[in-house]
Amino acid sequence: MKVFVAENYDELSETSASIIIEDMKAKSNITLGFATGSTPIGTYQNLIAAYNAKEISFKDVLSFNLDEYLGLPRTHEQSYYYFMHNELFNHIDIKEENVNIPNGDIEHIEENIKKYQEMLDSNPIDIQILGIGGNGHIAFNEPGTSFESTTHTVKLDEKTREDNKRFFNDISEVPKEAVTMGIKDIMSAKKLIVLANGESKAKAVKELLEGTKSENFPASILLDHEDVTLIVDKEAASLLKED
Repeated sequence: MKVFVAENYDELSETSASIIIEDMKAKSNITLGFATGSTPIGTYQNLIAAYNAKEISFKDVLSFNLDEYLGLPRTHEQSYYYFMHNELFNHIDIKEENVNIPNGDIEHIEENIKKYQEMLDSNPIDIQILGIGGNGHIAFNEPGTSFESTTHTVKLDEKTREDNKRFFNDISEVPKEAVTMGIKDIMSAKKLIVLANGESKAKAVKELLEGTKSENFPASILLDHEDVTLIVDKEAASLLKED
């Protein structure tokens, strides 16, 4: 695992975007895996800037997203479908038919999972962006999830719901379930970029780099990937041992 400690969030975002931009220039029909939450927003802003500067184009890009809340309509401001369009897709030339986001429609969830998994299996991801939860979750794969898991529904850990309540008016509004790409799917991506910023992620970053591999800390599997770059700011790296 390559580790880069950025001075601040801006440098973290610029660094992650530069990796993606370089690979997009080398392969126009690249398949990109996107993440949601506050951490990757800066990365997306840098990608939009590169698009506006005509450095890159997304017209031949295929995209996948890690997860989606169960039961939230796609028009809901906190759905990840809404988030991705608001923060990235509405500002670039990606084709809507090339956008793949898990569908959280409860009534048809098994059918939706099957279709999403088939698309994943047929279109290997070139670069997957990841965050890391305070409890070590990646995507919505909570502690205890099998390393062999594929796309599935999950009951969200209370720590995860607590972390995400800042996006809602109240904890009662935070969905209790989600649909997520599995750990096996994530590990199938050719390249992983893991982002972590802020003091709240320091313990998780320390456990990732200094702990042992265990399904109780899902992110620990990332150490087995042959091409993963962890980009953290100084606050997220504050508990790491100094060389």
